[in-house]
Amino acid sequence: MARPRKKTLGSYPTLLVVFSITLALVVIGLFGLLLLHAHKLGETVRENLEVQVYLERNLPETELLRLQQDLEHQPYVAEKAGRAQVRFVSKEEGARQLLETTGEDFHNFLDDNPLRDAYVLKVNPTHTDTASLRQLGRSLGQMRGVFEVQYPKSLFTSINQNLARVSLLLVGFAAVLVVVVVILINNTIKLAMFSQRLLIRSMQLVGATRFFIKQPFIRRATWQGFASGFLAALVLLVLLQYAYYEITQLRLLRDDYLIGLLLAGVLGLGTAIGFFSSFWAVNKYLNVSLDELY
Repeated sequence: MARPRKKTLGSYPTLLVVFSITLALVVIGLFGLLLLHAHKLGETVRENLEVQVYLERNLPETELLRLQQDLEHQPYVAEKAGRAQVRFVSKEEGARQLLETTGEDFHNFLDDNPLRDAYVLKVNPTHTDTASLRQLGRSLGQMRGVFEVQYPKSLFTSINQNLARVSLLLVGFAAVLVVVVVILINNTIKLAMFSQRLLIRSMQLVGATRFFIKQPFIRRATWQGFASGFLAALVLLVLLQYAYYEITQLRLLRDDYLIGLLLAGVLGLGTAIGFFSSFWAVNKYLNVSLDELY
């Protein structure tokens, strides 16, 4: 007959603690990934908003080149792969685009092309608020050779307002979630430490110093927090890769740098909570009276 396994002094369900902390960190990490991709989506939407700069008629080639260089050096023009997002649309190309869009050719009833040459530029996401766009319109309108500046003001305003509302909602929910998860992990470690209260008091009674008593508990809880953070980061990485595999368009919103910071934050959060929760819990049981231990 097998003898029952004897528990070692000071042992408690380590696997259960690590599992509980890992689960809590995965929840907050998933919401963090949602925030990152929502932020990237907002930037992508803003980057694809365009401003049309219509030019005076019959500008010479030198003036067109000068104007393009001036536009490319403006701080409100978005860049991609180190190149300013400015493209020239001739009036002939504009006529072709109009024909493709409407299906009607104005050459049938007009002798001349009434459209103008234009530069189409994409706006830096940091300059898409109402005040910046107003300043952008004035700045472009004062350039030599510019006839008119047009951009969908109502669309810009609507996008900014909607993104602001969604961001505020997500950040508020994230703050609440962080508090809940931190409290949950803290309570998990405190419950584990509760089972060690008598051992802590026994060590006190035999003359062990406070530092000697604290050290093994804090070290164990810190390593458990680190292990939980590592496991949570690994789970999040696997889930993220699976999401990219299932939804290929989601890869367009990928930002490896921010994702790396988030995973490091999950690892650091687990380690920090493990350390501080055990530190406070051990201090509590070092200072309570004998009657309060039961």
